[in-house]
Amino acid sequence: MSTDTSFAALGVPTSLVTVLDGLGITMPTPIQAATLPDSLAGRDVLGRGRTGSGKTYAFLLPLLTRLSQSGGRRQARRPRALILAPTRELVTQIDTAMAPLAKAFGLTSLTVFGGVGQNPQVNGLRAGVDVIVACPGRLEDLMQQGHVMLDAIEVTILDEADHMADLGFLPGVKRIMDKTPREGQRMLFSATLDGAINVLVKRYLTNPMTHEADSAQSPISTMSHHVLHVNADAHLPVILDLTAAPGRKIVFTRTKHRAKKLTKQLNASGVPAVELHGNLSQGARTRNMDDFHSGRAQTLVATDIAARGIHVDDVALVIHADPPVEHKAYLHRSGRTARAGHDGMVVTMMLDEQARDVRDLTRKAGIKPTTTRVQLGHPLLAELAPGERSYAGGLVREEAPAAPRNGSGRGRSQRSGGNAGAGSARGRGRGAGASRQGAAAQGGPARGTRSGGRSRSGQGSEGQGAAARSGGGRRGGSSTVYSTTSGSSAASFSAGTRSGTRRAAR
Repeated sequence: MSTDTSFAALGVPTSLVTVLDGLGITMPTPIQAATLPDSLAGRDVLGRGRTGSGKTYAFLLPLLTRLSQSGGRRQARRPRALILAPTRELVTQIDTAMAPLAKAFGLTSLTVFGGVGQNPQVNGLRAGVDVIVACPGRLEDLMQQGHVMLDAIEVTILDEADHMADLGFLPGVKRIMDKTPREGQRMLFSATLDGAINVLVKRYLTNPMTHEADSAQSPISTMSHHVLHVNADAHLPVILDLTAAPGRKIVFTRTKHRAKKLTKQLNASGVPAVELHGNLSQGARTRNMDDFHSGRAQTLVATDIAARGIHVDDVALVIHADPPVEHKAYLHRSGRTARAGHDGMVVTMMLDEQARDVRDLTRKAGIKPTTTRVQLGHPLLAELAPGERSYAGGLVREEAPAAPRNGSGRGRSQRSGGNAGAGSARGRGRGAGASRQGAAAQGGPARGTRSGGRSRSGQGSEGQGAAARSGGGRRGGSSTVYSTTSGSSAASFSAGTRSGTRRAAR
């Protein structure tokens, strides 16, 4: 009996194996090796694997292979395959992962989610597309308006099905699934298989082949778990010390307000950070994630919206600034690190009054963390996040000037797109000047603030254009632009931000 578990041996076409090789993906993960023979053969598949286990390629490879071999053709408003996912970030990342694979077969894809204007999505559907990657809410909207029909769907994928259940999407998912052909292939992937998922399985999958590559609660072997017991006055300084170390970090908070506040505090202290939570427009979320992916910001402060949908390579450290409410959230948050066999570190901040909750949380999650009482300067901090601490400059949040009420300024901004028009340049100049004045008044480095603001101005203009196109600037509202400060301090950050905001609002 052959023990060869390469992609080629499992039945993946040579053209896709070549693309995977170019991406540095040479051997299947356990969930991929378990499911690919059945999914490539056209069987319905129920796959469970923890976050970071490789589920995305486990369904992309058979989906694209099946479409390339079926002989079907693209039709207006009738996609050939559907991938449902719970968050915009996950939709985008699935589509990004699919792009080079789909290109090998000449297949096309389209993302469908809310928070942006629907016209580009409507136009894409009208032109004809092979695969749509969608969030349930916007897809249902387009279906009800007659812009998309699912009667030609050959393959349907439900990704992160348990998270869709947690978010209350199951009624919409059922309505969508009811519109897909019963004879089509269906695959459901999830980190857990509980009662809510079983409802979907029984209703929509036909004799599914079930594969569980690992235990839902098993700790990842390459992930280390620590609980840092701190006093209230040491909570922020310890987080600041950890995030000032080299490498990408994700810090999780329980609330959107807390994520925004902590992001400001980190930037004020010279640690570049961006936020991700439900109060941000789609344009802001995209810009912040671009900054995190590029390394311009090495720390992402997020609520649980990001626990399932963020797939970023080389996240060395996950910090639970606020311990999550339940153990599944802990596992999904922590799964942002130690991905694809890499090492990872998970740190949970714990105050005195949280000790019992954290103990129960980790017990239910099936882990045994190392608990240490620490304060700033404790040698363990350097072990958890090695490297020289840098407080060279945060990302200053500046409010871009609102569009004139008569609409003429808005028209110029939209036409120019990424190029700064005269009006917007003057607005940025006033904001930058106010920021310099604020920094100087507090003894901050005016020159560093000015050069940082100028280096980001082009990107800020593009961000405004994107916000206007997506509906964020439709009513003359202001968008947030980040500019880098060098050698910043808490005083210069806060003063500069307040001055810039007041000037822009006039």
